[in-house]
Amino acid sequence: MRTDKAKAPIYEMLAQQARLSVHSFHVPGHKGRATWSDTEADDRFRELLALDLTELADTDDLHHPQGPIEEAQILAADCFGAEETRFVVGGSTAGNLAMILGTASPGELLIVQRNVHRSVLHGLMLAGVRAVLLQPEIDELTGLAIMPSPERIAEAVARYPEAKGVVLCSPNYYGMCGDLEKVVSICHSAGMPVLADEAHGPHFGFHPRFPESALFAGADVVVQSAHKILSAMTMGAMLHMQGSLVDREAIRQALRMVQSSSPSFPLLASLDLARRQLHVDGESAFQPALEAADRVLEFLPATPFRAIGQQPGNARQDPLKLVLYDTRGTMDGFRLRDELAERGCIAEMADSRHVVLALGTGTRPEDAEALNRALSEISELVIPQSVGPNAIPDALEPETEEIPQPVAFRRSLSATERIGLETSVGRIAGEWIVPYPPGIPELYPGERITEHAVARLFKWRSQGAQIQGAEDPMLNEIRVEVEK
Repeated sequence: MRTDKAKAPIYEMLAQQARLSVHSFHVPGHKGRATWSDTEADDRFRELLALDLTELADTDDLHHPQGPIEEAQILAADCFGAEETRFVVGGSTAGNLAMILGTASPGELLIVQRNVHRSVLHGLMLAGVRAVLLQPEIDELTGLAIMPSPERIAEAVARYPEAKGVVLCSPNYYGMCGDLEKVVSICHSAGMPVLADEAHGPHFGFHPRFPESALFAGADVVVQSAHKILSAMTMGAMLHMQGSLVDREAIRQALRMVQSSSPSFPLLASLDLARRQLHVDGESAFQPALEAADRVLEFLPATPFRAIGQQPGNARQDPLKLVLYDTRGTMDGFRLRDELAERGCIAEMADSRHVVLALGTGTRPEDAEALNRALSEISELVIPQSVGPNAIPDALEPETEEIPQPVAFRRSLSATERIGLETSVGRIAGEWIVPYPPGIPELYPGERITEHAVARLFKWRSQGAQIQGAEDPMLNEIRVEVEK
């Protein structure tokens, strides 16, 4: 088995197959040819379709790899510092589903960060497990949610020693990280594995300016989206494993269940090539993006816009996520996103206060110059004040109540009805209610509604917060399970 880091086994195999003069009597039906009678489409897809193969004797099988896919995964494990790496063609969504399904059985317990990606919640539902949902910490400067504190996780681990693992998300969408190394130490001392959704941090650990990776911190299972910052195609992800606290074969089996039996070979090859870029180029793979980030940060003082968390030496903020806000309070994140788009700069996302700009291996310094020109133009716009300088909702101080009771997740939701928010205390929630920011779900389906939760929802409503998930975003009514 070769371990030459400059090799790209999957891509090299596909390129070799594309050079063969053969007649295809196997799927896919396009037979490696563009036949749409559309000149532009044919030209764009021709070379890609030649690489779009299926499982053959000379290609390999993602679900039982023995050839180039196995070689590529071994190389990826070496590159990222894992004991075992599996390629994922369903994005981090499929990886998150697999790590949960392979760790806990129906009725068993997991400790879960409350503000996780919906794929984690779907994993909990599919697995039919119970989950203790921990409130995250709130960043004092931005009002954004990060990981639960190590102290809160330690309290939960002590209260629920039967838990099969702790599920965390780091970094968040804004590139903000928690103290994962300390959390891993706490969990491992109790014999619990840490399952990390690191979708937004596949580049961590590959440059001194980046936060440390979840693998380096000691997490047992780590899921990464290689397409978010690295150079893989969309839906390209990796699942890494290390240590003996998880059942690796159970997770492998779960991956077989949640992934297509006909995975995209071009997508797999892009994972292979993205890994090779890091293996060969190392830190230099990110220099253009970091230079672009620096140019923007150097330019911002000439504008009313600033970036959160980008002080020199801040090891808890991803320098490739520029999170901008208007210090004058005249422009919310959505308006800033739209103004940037009108000037050819397309942001990753926005909320009521911030716009998030994601940089990656394809970013170049000239992209920064275009962004700076756009910000300069936007600075001259006269807009009535809309959000208030550095406005941070005061609704909600971090949760102070004790570690919550577990919530039972089910594959199917019960029948629901809408009732007034003021009459919902004691009922079982039938929908997600998520105020943004900070993006922490106040209620999950299946969770009992407390007086404290209703009081917080009233406070959110009075402040005009943006509510996601609720059928009635004004929160006059909410959905609850029908009482039997």
